[in-house]
Amino acid sequence: MNSPIRTRRDGGIFEVVIDRPKANAIDLATSREMGLIFQRFRDDPDLRVAILTATGEKFFCAGWDLKAAADGDAVDGDYGVGGFGGLQELRHLNKPVICAVNGICCGGGLEIALSADLIIAAAHATFALPEIRSGTVADAASIKLPKRIPYHIAMDMLLTGRWLDCAEAHRWGFVNEIVAADQLMDRAWQLARLLESGPPLVYAAIKEIVREAEGEPFQTVMNKVTRRQLATVDLLYGSEDQKEGARAFAEKRDPIWKGK
Repeated sequence: MNSPIRTRRDGGIFEVVIDRPKANAIDLATSREMGLIFQRFRDDPDLRVAILTATGEKFFCAGWDLKAAADGDAVDGDYGVGGFGGLQELRHLNKPVICAVNGICCGGGLEIALSADLIIAAAHATFALPEIRSGTVADAASIKLPKRIPYHIAMDMLLTGRWLDCAEAHRWGFVNEIVAADQLMDRAWQLARLLESGPPLVYAAIKEIVREAEGEPFQTVMNKVTRRQLATVDLLYGSEDQKEGARAFAEKRDPIWKGK
């Protein structure tokens, strides 16, 4: 049986492609597989950045597979190590993830995209949270979206299920960049190459600090950083890479990051 998820690696870049025609919807088995895939990405020291995208031009991901649900997949079933879609609840994922949205991005598909660090989208992409129409709640989006975009826009999406085109999604700030459909993956890889060349220990510290700041007051998190109470910050401050960064700056050359 063919896997619903395709992967490839090129240097430090790991590409993950959802391949479940027609809508790239995600059932429990696919979610569990995605969790294991992103866990491997997290734990492989040679991988620096991931790109998440999907096949086709119509759908990025329609979210939860309602047909599978009708056949017995429980909405509160075992989504796997990373929660729904493998990303949302994967602990200690301290590497950058780019989401390249190639089409309709709705429901759980939008929740997965929001779990990435950067979102680029093809110009024809559209976004919505239509769960309200199927009698369920967009749980992760209800937590995340009001923190990412203006409250009233987030509530509009959650309460009415209305669709946003790519331009509006960009205007409200949850899409970083809009590109032509035929340039989407070239741009995603260009961005991934830029991140691949960057300092992995600094990326890890940034991601951990941002996670800590989600639920803690500013000064509490600052104290954790300055006292080296966060594992990634402690590793960074005692690393060869930090010394290399200072040397490279003084010597007016590009640094060589080793991730240690």
